[in-house]
Amino acid sequence: MITRELVDRINFLARKQRTEGLNEAEKEEQRQLRERYLAGIRAQVIQSLEAAGFKPRTASHRPLTGEVRWISRKGGRRCSCGAGHPKHHDH
Repeated sequence: MITRELVDRINFLARKQRTEGLNEAEKEEQRQLRERYLAGIRAQVIQSLEAAGFKPRTASHRPLTGEVRWISRKGGRRCSCGAGHPKHHDH
C-alpha cells in the first residue's frame, strides 16, 4: 500500500542522495522502499483493469515483470498481436 509516509521517506532519501550521499544501509532502505512503492502501483493497475472488465489471460496473476496480455471479459478472446482486434486471422 502506498502511504504518505512511504512517499515522504522515498523523497527524503532521494534528496539526501543528491546532496550528501547515502550510506549502505540507507541505499538498501531506499531500494526496499522503491520496491514497495512499485508493488503498490502494480496492484493499483491490476485492480483498475479488473474493475474495467479486463482479466489476465492466465487464471492466476503473474508478476508484472514482463509483458502481460489482458483480454476483455465482454469481448472474448483477442488477437495475440496486441492490435486489439478479435482473434480471426493468421499472422
